Amino acid sequence: MSTPAFTTAVTQARDLLRWRSPLRTELWASRLMGGLDPADARGLVRELVEAGTPEGRLTLAALAAVATPDAVDAQADAAPAGEPPLADLYAAHGAEARDALPGWVARMGQVECDGAWYGKADRHGLQALAALSFHYRSGKEPHLLVVAVDQVNGGLAVDALVEERKFLDDLSLEPSEPRAVAGRILDAVELTDRVMGAAVVDTFPGMRPFALARARSVPDPVRPAPEDTLSRFHDLPALPGAEEAFAKLVEFIGDRPLWWSPGRVSQLLTSWLPREAMLSPDAIAAMPDVVRAWSHFAGADPEVLRQVDADAPRLAALMADESLAGLGKRLARSRPRDEDEG
Repeated sequence: MSTPAFTTAVTQARDLLRWRSPLRTELWASRLMGGLDPADARGLVRELVEAGTPEGRLTLAALAAVATPDAVDAQADAAPAGEPPLADLYAAHGAEARDALPGWVARMGQVECDGAWYGKADRHGLQALAALSFHYRSGKEPHLLVVAVDQVNGGLAVDALVEERKFLDDLSLEPSEPRAVAGRILDAVELTDRVMGAAVVDTFPGMRPFALARARSVPDPVRPAPEDTLSRFHDLPALPGAEEAFAKLVEFIGDRPLWWSPGRVSQLLTSWLPREAMLSPDAIAAMPDVVRAWSHFAGADPEVLRQVDADAPRLAALMADESLAGLGKRLARSRPRDEDEG
């Protein structure tokens, strides 16, 4: 008796054989794979092989096209004794199936990357977008993979979609190196996989295998991808202590420089600096102007600049309030006194 997964796959594959679209078929296979646990996937492969129908062969070939090892590993189980890993199972049966199908099937996964972009998804950079543009080697079905990376929660991949190139027209993404953008996508998906219960868009699991397959198709992805936003900032105020202040700002920003919101500004000036930072009087005095300069570089958002103006006047008093210092800062302050006493 056929399982529901097999019946559904065969019915949908029948339509896809008529569409003759490698892209549509890969996206379908990605959703199919994303909804299967390893045991069900192995059972489905067995049913498809035993059926030996064109629909079954197309399903196997399509699953093989998006079944990178990391796409399958996140489904998590070790292979049963005597059986190959699931990715190898997909690949072996997919290759056999492809030979018995029309020529367009062989184009699945055979893509070339012809552009890459990266930047803010929103004006405060709460999310970043990593985009890669592809076309099949036949020149047909150009498409754009876009992955949303949550900056607030540490750089998780939370959404992925496929669009036409004109999707970029309404965005402010910067052209980037494809190897770096592919690396960012792979890093973000890997991070999401490691976080149990990560909050992602409902459709992300079904897009995840396709996104990984496309990122993996870019030769030599750079991991971790270098972040050059901070190095492009050259408007440091000519004030005593400005370099020291900027070094502390860089420490706070970390590896997510696109995220610069009113809330993050307020966290820096009213909480993080008083709790964590030991700064000279010159650096404390220069910090508001350094933060303003960075805020202009980061987009000159009016809400952000108003937040700087609201919080900056309090900084000197907050830095002088020892009750706000965290444990690490207190210990650092105590060391010179201990050494003098010794």
